[in-house]
Amino acid sequence: MSMSDPIADMLTRIRNAQLVKKKEVNVPASNLKSAIAGVMQQEGYIESFSVNGVVASKILKIKLKYYDNKPVIEKLQRVSKPSLRVYVCNSKMPSVMNGLGIVIISTPKGVMTGQVALDQNVGGEVLCSIY
Repeated sequence: MSMSDPIADMLTRIRNAQLVKKKEVNVPASNLKSAIAGVMQQEGYIESFSVNGVVASKILKIKLKYYDNKPVIEKLQRVSKPSLRVYVCNSKMPSVMNGLGIVIISTPKGVMTGQVALDQNVGGEVLCSIY
């Protein structure tokens, strides 16, 4: 079965795992999903991630982070979809909750937060927002 939006599937699996207070969640791996998980780890939204398995069936194992038995991620939302791609230039970089959250952007220089993209003066596709 082919999946039309694997990034949205990853975000939904994280959201659902946090609702039932799971410590970790497994997602089919890809380079883009690993880059998104790397940004989430750098920003402190997840504890860690690892890619396990052989080439054909790699699994991305994400350890979720909680504070006082509440998930660190309050809201996780997909912005750019296959049916409606959302691109921004560096002058129109979106802000999430006046800087309390982040947007993850895919740029020609790699996957990064909106603030890093603003500092590096690049734009790209807005993948998701987190707070």
